[in-house]
Amino acid sequence: MPRYVAFLRAINVGGAHTVKMTTLCRAFEAMGFSAVASYIASGNIIFTSATRNTRALEDRIEEGLMEALGHDITPFVRTLPELARIAAFQPFAPQKFGAADQLGVIFLTASLQPQAIRALMTLQMPTDEFRVVGREIYWLRHRGPGGEVYSTAPFDKVLDQPFTIRSANTVTKIVEKYKRHA
Repeated sequence: MPRYVAFLRAINVGGAHTVKMTTLCRAFEAMGFSAVASYIASGNIIFTSATRNTRALEDRIEEGLMEALGHDITPFVRTLPELARIAAFQPFAPQKFGAADQLGVIFLTASLQPQAIRALMTLQMPTDEFRVVGREIYWLRHRGPGGEVYSTAPFDKVLDQPFTIRSANTVTKIVEKYKRHA
């Protein structure tokens, strides 16, 4: 059976939706998924399902979490092979990375429309670079030694759909932990 990873938006970030990972895992099991596990406490749920349509899985998870938790949680589902490709992709040349820089992966439910891509690119600055590939946006954040705080508020204004962000390190660690189950 295929293994999937569901990245849940706004779980245990900024106090919006604080949920124990055991509660989320039980909710996924109640939806009929198997081999359910979580990776760190930020809404990363790994599971298996005979369903091969990720859009159908996202709909099922969204409905199931509404029933179990009482509020909307947008899931972004990827197969483990998709996630391995995302982790292996090099969106920026290695020399672009400084010691304090961070690479993030912004997960989308669908590919961006051209006008959303153009709007996103207006957000590029010396501190932020973007590369759009399929249903992901790679975000290189050039930060000074003080590790300045960044805001995702501009994304809410320019992206034409919900999104969630994970560090590239988190994506890589999930792939490494579960790759033998792909």
